[in-house]
This record gives sequence, C-alpha cells and structure tokens, in this order.
Amino acid sequence: MLYTRYVKVKDLRIHEILHMHGMFERYYDHGPLDTFMRDLTKKDGVFLTHRKSDQTIVGFSTLGIYYFDHEGKRVKGLFRGDTILEKEYWGSRSLQTAFARKMFIEAIKRPFSQQYWLLISKGYKTYLLLANNFPVHYPDHQQERPSLKKLVVNYCELLYPGHLDHERMVLTFGDEANALKGEVAPITDSLRQSEPAIDFFAQRNPGWADGHELPCVAQADLWSFMKAVVPFLWKAIKVKPAKVKAEAAPQGQIASNNR
Repeated sequence: MLYTRYVKVKDLRIHEILHMHGMFERYYDHGPLDTFMRDLTKKDGVFLTHRKSDQTIVGFSTLGIYYFDHEGKRVKGLFRGDTILEKEYWGSRSLQTAFARKMFIEAIKRPFSQQYWLLISKGYKTYLLLANNFPVHYPDHQQERPSLKKLVVNYCELLYPGHLDHERMVLTFGDEANALKGEVAPITDSLRQSEPAIDFFAQRNPGWADGHELPCVAQADLWSFMKAVVPFLWKAIKVKPAKVKAEAAPQGQIASNNR
C-alpha cells in the first residue's frame, strides 16, 4: 500500500533529495546531481509517494506554479516536472490522485480565473495521462487548438527560452539532454497500431528517445476540473487494480522535465 504527501521544496530533507536523485538515475541517462538540484530549486513543491510498510519513498513528482499573460489575461499554470514511480508500483493511482487534489485546491483559490496544466513529455505515458483525462488539451490528435498552441509557445519561451522549435513544436536541449533508458517505455509498432494517441505522440515527437520534449497544455480550471478530474478522482478512489503489469503501466508513471 502506498500514500502520497505534498512537501514544499524548502522543507525537503537531504536524504529525501538524494533518494529522489537515485531513483532518477535508475530510469534516465544524463541526470547529474547538479542538474537535478538546479531544476528542483525552481519548483514549489514535490509529491512524495511512500510505501506504508516501511515509509520508503517509491515515487515522486515535482510541481512548479507560475503566472503569465495569455491573450490579455493573467493565467495560472501548474507545471508538473520530474515524475517517477518505481516499476513494481506501476498501476498505483496514489501519485495521480494527490496531483489531482492539489490541482483542485489551486483552482478553488481563484475560481473565476483560467488555470492550466503545463507539461513537457518525452514519454508517451505522460502525454496519454493528459490526453485521456482532460478534454481540452494541446496537442490534440483529434483537432487543432490554435489558442492553446499560443499558450504553449508562451510558457516555453518563459521557462525554456531559445529551446522551442516553432516549426515542429518540440523542445530540444542538446546531446546531453536526459532521456528515458531504452527499456523503460519503448514505443512498439503494436502500441502505435492499438492506440491512435500513441501513434500521434510518436509522429509529433520522433526524437523522444533522444530526450526531445513535446510541450503540452490542458485546460484545468475549476469548471474543467469538475467535468474531467472529479470522475478520475472517483475512479482512483473506488477502483483498485487487481494486478499490476509492467507492460500495462498507467499513463504518466515515468516522465522527466529535468532542466
């Protein structure tokens, strides 16, 4: 059994940070501690997932909260960064449920303002988490959303100036960008054939294995939350996976936005 708690970055303990980095290195290439720490200091907090039996950290996800201008309005963005869950727990919803709760809390702080979930994805599982649970998102394999595309450009230039390829709408960070290790989340032909969204992701981000990131956004204000995330939360609370299979891990178990 697992549980997840949200901790502000300033309140993290040294051993927790080192444990998180150790997990990161097991799943990613090119993840030195100084780069990991530099990224962590830019975030507001971290979701830490613990095994109840011995309190060991078995997963984490970082969170940054940003405000910026979009189409003449001040909007709020929740940026979910490095996200890892140990392989034996792929199938648990603890981390996703904690993130959804935090998103709701942030939404009710400004109930009449626009709020978005921002993420950059080098792995298809994170993209599927967004695409399958948030009806209004970009990029969307079913329709164009020019307003959300502008929003993606805005936050990429704010957070990663100079790294967005505007023609391909992909972020690149050079040869030393951290990348998923080959065995973690491969995109097979059978996956592409069975799931249109995975095929779409692979087409939009063909350099995912080299650490290229697909920048994404989803509408996640209070109204959107009530329509989309509440059903997800209810399902997360009521449904317990009978058997965890590594090859069928839920979307978003492994993701990295470490810069």
